[in-house]
Amino acid sequence: MATEKNIPAYLVEKDNTTHMILFTAFFALLFINLFQPFGSRNWYPNITDFKYFFFSSLIILTGMLVVVLSRVIMHRYSRRNNITYIRYGAWIVAEIFAMSLFYALFSKYVPEGSENRDFMEILQQAIFNTSLVLLLPYGISMLYFSWKEKSKLLEEHKELAGPPEIPRKRRIAFTDEKGEVKITIELNHLVYIESADNYATIHYINKERLSRFPIRNSLKYFEQNLIEDTPLVRCHRSYIINLDKVKVLKKTKDGIFMELDLNQLADIPVSKTYYDSVMQKFSQYSV
Repeated sequence: MATEKNIPAYLVEKDNTTHMILFTAFFALLFINLFQPFGSRNWYPNITDFKYFFFSSLIILTGMLVVVLSRVIMHRYSRRNNITYIRYGAWIVAEIFAMSLFYALFSKYVPEGSENRDFMEILQQAIFNTSLVLLLPYGISMLYFSWKEKSKLLEEHKELAGPPEIPRKRRIAFTDEKGEVKITIELNHLVYIESADNYATIHYINKERLSRFPIRNSLKYFEQNLIEDTPLVRCHRSYIINLDKVKVLKKTKDGIFMELDLNQLADIPVSKTYYDSVMQKFSQYSV
C-alpha cells in the first residue's frame, strides 16, 4: 500500500495561516454583504444597509473564530505529527461543518420569527454557502502560497548556482569613424587593440601569424560599443586586451603587466586607472 503523502510545510506555517484567516474573513464579509446568504437580510428587518453591514460583520467574525481555533489546533498538532492530504481535507470538511452548524443555529434561534423554519433545510443551505465562503479563499490562498514557495526555492537555487554564465560574442565587427565596417574578426583570433593618434591598430592572429590592421577610430569608441559581453577590457589609455590571450598577470617594481601567450609580443601594461575593472573582468573570464 502506498504511503500517504504529507501536505507541504508552508500550509501550516504560522504566517501563512494568519494570512489565510485574514483573507478568508475579508472574503466572507464581502460574500455575505453582496449575496446576503443564510436568509441574513431577514434577521434584522427594516434596518439600513450600514446597520446590516455592521451586524452581519459581527456574525461573520464570530463564525471565523471557529477557523481561528481550528488552525491553532492544527498548527500545534503539526509540530508533533505529520498531516497528510487526507487528514487536511477532513480537517477542512470539519471546519465547514462547524461553521455551518453555527450559522444554522443562529439562523434558527436568534432572529425573531425564524422558529418555524426547518433546521435541516437551514443546515443544508448553510453547508452550501459556507463551502463557498471557505473553499474559494482557501483555494486562492493555497495557490498563492505554492507560487511564493516555488519563487523562494528558485531564488535560493539561483544563489547556490552563482551568477549566470556570461554570454560571449563570437565575432566583432570593427567600424571606422563613419560607421562603415572595415574588418570582422573572430574573438579567439583577436589579441589586443592599440591606440595610435587618430587611428587604432587591431592586432590579430591570421594563419598562425600576428597581423595588424589600422582603422580610423578611437579606443574610447571601441570600449563603449564593442567590448561588452566579451573578454576584451580596457587596461591602459593605449590598450584594449583580450583576456583569453593573457598568460600571466604580474606585479613588478615598474608596475602591473600582462604577459601574452605569444612569444613575439611585449608585455601589455595595466594602469592604475583601469586596474579594478581589469581584475573584475579577469575574475569572470578566468574560469
